[in-house]
Amino acid sequence: MRINRTTSVTIAAGALALVAACGGNGDPMTQHEGMGGSSAPAATTASAQPSAAFNDADVMFAQMMIPHHEQAVEMAELAPGRAADPEIKELAAKIKAAQDPEIRTMRGWLAAWGKAAPEGGMGHDMPGVMSEDDMTRLKAAKGAEFDKLFAQQMIAHHDGAIAMARTEQSSGSNPEAKELAKTIETAQRAEVEQLRKILDRL
Repeated sequence: MRINRTTSVTIAAGALALVAACGGNGDPMTQHEGMGGSSAPAATTASAQPSAAFNDADVMFAQMMIPHHEQAVEMAELAPGRAADPEIKELAAKIKAAQDPEIRTMRGWLAAWGKAAPEGGMGHDMPGVMSEDDMTRLKAAKGAEFDKLFAQQMIAHHDGAIAMARTEQSSGSNPEAKELAKTIETAQRAEVEQLRKILDRL
């Protein structure tokens, strides 16, 4: 489940330039991709039709957060068969339940805006993303070892998502995208605190 490294590096490396160039609607993207966002069709997978106005920061937020969320869901799906701590299992289920619908919503926005959705996973240069070795270690762990690794890795993963969500709130223009970013930041900050408390008692 990985985007080739060239694609992810291009996305990540271009983020600051894209944000700097963004305007109040999809017009700056027309210079790069030949299409704007003002006449995009309604999203079919989002819970509500997104506002037509969006900028490059909104697109970047969705394109990067989708694979970031997908990895968190992959990590959470390991917990039922490997975790020993009931609170880890409960939190993992909560993470999956929250992030699966958010992935569908963001994919719906990209479709409505006429922008490409990421496919095949991600590279490892996004904030907080786990490496292949990290994921291999987590998949091989069981019981208390899994609980500790899961908590440590998910804290780092959430910290990366929080950073991206804060960038969207300051640089994005789409109201729904900015609201989702605020929701992500609030929820994941609370989960980081919970994970830190779990680590303290493990």
